[in-house]
Amino acid sequence: MKTMLLLAPLLLAGTPAADAGPAADPPGEVATATPPVRYDLRRAQAVPGDAQAGKAKAEVCGACHGENGIAPAPLFPNLAGQPAAYLYWSLQAYRSGRLPESPMTALAATLQEQDIRDLASYYASLPVPPPAPETETATAGTDAALAGRGRALYLDGDPSRGIPPCQGCHGDDARGNPLAGYRDRSGRLPYAAYPALRGQQPDYLRTRLQQFHGQAIDASSNSRIMEGVGQRLDADSIEALSTWLSSLNE
Repeated sequence: MKTMLLLAPLLLAGTPAADAGPAADPPGEVATATPPVRYDLRRAQAVPGDAQAGKAKAEVCGACHGENGIAPAPLFPNLAGQPAAYLYWSLQAYRSGRLPESPMTALAATLQEQDIRDLASYYASLPVPPPAPETETATAGTDAALAGRGRALYLDGDPSRGIPPCQGCHGDDARGNPLAGYRDRSGRLPYAAYPALRGQQPDYLRTRLQQFHGQAIDASSNSRIMEGVGQRLDADSIEALSTWLSSLNE
């Protein structure tokens, strides 16, 4: 297990610091250079934000992500309970133009630093509720064989194709990296910005993995890891992973 949990630093060990862009230190550091920076999330720090203030600022977000952070449509991601660091740096990446163009691009461009901190803190504070009846129905109709392949790929990877197990960064239960709270000697949180994938919306998972496969995302040290993994995932693997992860609602 320790070997898998240390996968991210090992994969990035040979990456020159300059190539990874400026450190994600302190929180909120956003360079104005062109092209936009790639954030080194191995040096991320805690995200200080006001969840209550974030709730007041999240009204417009509910149209796509749901009133309680659970998206009403499978194309949009659930945000409830995601790590604050992941949400924070995702919004920074949208604001800096490092993520593919989407409705989030224009919305994030209007956010101030404190807005990003507060929104990240708010959605991270939300509990993940039990699945709605329609989600349970979809789960019951999941292709068992396809989901089984996704489970095996997530937990064990595929050494023959150079695909590492996803649990190395996202946890064996897909609830996020179990070392998310670990601080190094400098007080940084190198594992804090990995998202939870359990019960995530299927179309969103599929789209994101396809973007990594097509090398369309170059936002951070974490996305560099996923770019390497994504290039090795074929369409069947992406479908299997998306099917299994989105079926995990308990």
